[in-house]
Amino acid sequence: MSDGTEGVRLLYFSWVRERIGRQSEEMLLPAPMTLSALADLLAARSAGHASAFADRARLRAAINQQFAGWNAIAGNGDEVAFFPPVTGGN
Repeated sequence: MSDGTEGVRLLYFSWVRERIGRQSEEMLLPAPMTLSALADLLAARSAGHASAFADRARLRAAINQQFAGWNAIAGNGDEVAFFPPVTGGN
């Protein structure tokens, strides 16, 4: 962050990125929090964020490149990614 403090780095992929209108952002959290609480905080940021986080059953998350459930704790200095479920195969 511009004042030298390190916040949480947020990464958005696929339609999450499209709805929010950016691929990443950084924000300073008041305290470590669950991914669910972080999603609530993000949903209040803009209409795009609200749309992206409206149906959490359609989202997956990772903290520091490790898949994480909605009760996992993230804090400043972490990298948190939000993305749709990965599908593939034949």
